[in-house]
Amino acid sequence: METLQYTNGWLNLNEDRINEINHFCEDYKHFLNKGKTERQCVTLCVKQAEEKGFRPISEFKQLNPGDKVYFVNRKKNVALVVVGKQPISDGIRYVVSHIDSPRLDLKPSPIYEKSELALMRTHYYGGIKKYQWASRPLALHGIVATKSGRNVDIVIGEDPQDPVFTIPDLLPHLDKKVQRERTAAEVLKGEELQIIVGSIPMEVNDDKIKDKVKHHILTKLFEKYEISEPDFISAELMLVPAGEARDVGIDGGLLGAYGQDDRICAFTSLEAIFDIAVPEQTAVCFLVDKEEIGSSGSTGLESRYLEYFTGELLIRQLGNQYNDQMMRRCLWQSYALSSDVNAGLNPLFESVHDVQNASKLGYGLVLTKYTGHGGKAGSNDADAEYVAALRRMFDDKEIKWQSGLLGKVDEGGGGTVAKYLAHYGINTIDAGAALLSMHSPFELSSKFDIHELYKAYKVFFIDSIKPTEY
Repeated sequence: METLQYTNGWLNLNEDRINEINHFCEDYKHFLNKGKTERQCVTLCVKQAEEKGFRPISEFKQLNPGDKVYFVNRKKNVALVVVGKQPISDGIRYVVSHIDSPRLDLKPSPIYEKSELALMRTHYYGGIKKYQWASRPLALHGIVATKSGRNVDIVIGEDPQDPVFTIPDLLPHLDKKVQRERTAAEVLKGEELQIIVGSIPMEVNDDKIKDKVKHHILTKLFEKYEISEPDFISAELMLVPAGEARDVGIDGGLLGAYGQDDRICAFTSLEAIFDIAVPEQTAVCFLVDKEEIGSSGSTGLESRYLEYFTGELLIRQLGNQYNDQMMRRCLWQSYALSSDVNAGLNPLFESVHDVQNASKLGYGLVLTKYTGHGGKAGSNDADAEYVAALRRMFDDKEIKWQSGLLGKVDEGGGGTVAKYLAHYGINTIDAGAALLSMHSPFELSSKFDIHELYKAYKVFFIDSIKPTEY
């Protein structure tokens, strides 16, 4: 009789496989270092996709097996497609990841002066522990759209010669009455997430200019970027942790970086679709935005962009025979991996986990049947038949995988994009990596898991899925 037992993936690996894993993870580090925002990720993905032979959908009037196409939605979503041998209307294999991560966004009117320091006000994006963002180097990334029609790209704080920004925390000598009795959620309050951007007053002959440090900073921004204070209203500027991804531990088996939720899944699914030829069913790697704030907006998965590009694929194969019922049938016959991360078992805080149902770093892909909170609220809860089919497929291809849940019952909870895929009738399950320190400025993953995700997504794109009829 078979018993349930997972084993550490590092055991019994030969030197060639370890070298392969390490080499793969160097490319992943580069992706993390250069793609700290969703716009940067899309730019990277399109560049790599074109090098691999993908072309924009606008260049295709008809789609044939083996065609490689891509869609871009408002520079924040990208869908890469390899057309399969079977008609697209018979169903698609979707691997869907998100490329937004928790961060600090500048407010529309951010800059002011106080105590002869220039500061900028922010609004946090996604679920963060606010105190983790204080007294650490931060980099400014994003774009400014001016009234004249220019889009100005800005990155300050990543080059070693760049200045960085920081939120000044309170020293322990003086925090007794002001900060020490606060709860963890309010050690640093939302309105206290303000960055220092300057300290040198500018000599001016205009008596109307009282805030001379602020004026100095605005002058420097205008000189370098030709932007002025009102242009912040039409900007998307965000603070992210400065610095590069690093190996963690003496053995180098872990990788630490900002934004691994969920760019670990984005990168591995991207590499997987690059490495397939002509699949049986059409394969789609879809990278989305806004997951960290509920998948809302025109670039989140609630936007119905998945319908839009799937319809474009069908029209280019069916022509005048296309109708909306074909779209609904295609989606209902499709399979998806909501490729998102899970909470790895944390040795310092094991009490929040049901250890028997917790995922571990180094144990491979995590299949999460359901997420949600308070009685599975907001969960997809994958069908048993689909889970069984995936177990069979991954076991047959010797993919290392494990089952995992997001903590104990009523301990907390969370959600992914899975429920939005399931809304269309797509067979969907969460499938990603285990992380430690999720949503922090420095998340931890296992190098073994990173490479195993790539292998698993590649198998999903090309292998047979045969769930029992239901």
